Amino acid sequence: MIGEPTVFVVDDDQTVRESLRTLVGSVGLPVEAFASGQEFLTAQNGGRPGCLVCDVRLPGMSGLDLQQELATRRLTLPIIMITGYADVSTAVRAMRAGAIDFIEKPFNRQVLLDRVHEAIEMDRKVRLLEVQRRSVGARVARLTPREREVMALVVAGKANKVIAMDLGLCEKTVEVHRAHVMRKMEAESLAELVRVNVLLRAE
Repeated sequence: MIGEPTVFVVDDDQTVRESLRTLVGSVGLPVEAFASGQEFLTAQNGGRPGCLVCDVRLPGMSGLDLQQELATRRLTLPIIMITGYADVSTAVRAMRAGAIDFIEKPFNRQVLLDRVHEAIEMDRKVRLLEVQRRSVGARVARLTPREREVMALVVAGKANKVIAMDLGLCEKTVEVHRAHVMRKMEAESLAELVRVNVLLRAE
């Protein structure tokens, strides 16, 4: 992960911003506060690790608009929505759009901190998975078209003899291709090759 996880707070109420800054800082987490969604986007693009604590009702760009903008930019920063109004339909929209929680003001301090820690851990796992997927993708790029065909059949559980018949090759040639696949994919066993293949195909 690049950079230390940071909690980004977006709320147009200065009192709330300072309260959240103090609360999050009290558990040793870096925190940055912004008065609007646009100010947040201007200061940084959402690509940094951490999570976003965002008020639903903001001047100009609403919290839901900011959520949509981050999704459009394919940025996966976990979002915790907060609001001073009990609005079920808005909560449903936020959750369906990917917010991990929707918390009403005044919120329980410990509940919010728990959600922040959960969000940061979620972000860490997503970023780690993406790094792993890029690594696997780079390995796959080293394979020849024939080696990719062989790998697909190997991970499907087919024996060398069957692969040879499917591809019109001799079994010895399949064995050579299979060895090349294992080396280039940095897999020491069939089980490991299957795992990296699953990782590559993960959404």
